[in-house]
Amino acid sequence: MEPLIALVGVTVGVIVLNKSWIRHPRSVETALRAGVAAMFTLTGIAHFVSMRAELIAMVPTWLPLPDLIVTVTGILELAAAAAMYHRRLATVAAAGLTLLLIAMFPANVALALSGTPLPWWDELVPRTIMQVLFVTATVSVFVLTLRPADHAWKNDLTPAESRV
Repeated sequence: MEPLIALVGVTVGVIVLNKSWIRHPRSVETALRAGVAAMFTLTGIAHFVSMRAELIAMVPTWLPLPDLIVTVTGILELAAAAAMYHRRLATVAAAGLTLLLIAMFPANVALALSGTPLPWWDELVPRTIMQVLFVTATVSVFVLTLRPADHAWKNDLTPAESRV
């Protein structure tokens, strides 16, 4: 649930800040990249501290070296989160995160079906809905960053000045 709160909270927060306090409001793309970065920073850190043992236990038994897999996926999540702050890198990072989310989904299904007592948001249907939202966010970043940047504000110029 925390990753969803981070994604939505940061995205909405950046949109509100941009619309109300910044002279040249930035696009939804910027807000969504910030939300995805916050979400994957949170989940990436969890691979090394608070949830490490639980994440290792979630790795399907047919995969070797579950601790290495959790370490590598954590590093990938943190690297992709950092890449969200650079528009050109965000495209590749968003594609990678989309693939990572799809690849890791079977572990979420296995956990939900394992019979282990879980909070309601980690049960199969809510978890699947959250996963769809996460994939939608990463795919949206991918698509939005493929378009040319049309931001006159990037050099603090007015639209008329940027055409000169």
